[in-house]
Amino acid sequence: MRDTRKVRGTTPDIIAAAQSLRAEMTPAESALWEAIRRKQLAGLRFRRQYPVGPFILDFCCPARRLVVEVDGSAHDGREEQDEDRTIRLASHGYRVLRFRNDAVLGRLPTVLRRIQEEASSAPLPPNPGGPKR
Repeated sequence: MRDTRKVRGTTPDIIAAAQSLRAEMTPAESALWEAIRRKQLAGLRFRRQYPVGPFILDFCCPARRLVVEVDGSAHDGREEQDEDRTIRLASHGYRVLRFRNDAVLGRLPTVLRRIQEEASSAPLPPNPGGPKR
């Protein structure tokens, strides 16, 4: 059975922008990445600056359809756009957690605990292709 919730619309430009963003992470994004990369958080595999449809997600655990966004001052006044984006991602089965830069930099263990709690509370999405060999 095919997963019909796949987000369409990722373009070569979006993929190139994601690659560029990986090289220019903020200090908060870098700190979080160092803590979650290589399955360090509960064995979960996260991707950074991950293109999904028209969006570039700061961090994504595709297996749990969990998105983690790290918001700095560039998001001030953009709450409505961020909420619209969250709603669109939710319509495709993604859950979005948002943390401010200061929370990641000042309270990283709390942020990691919240991410782990959210990931563990989510059922695994169906694997339409069956097990990989």
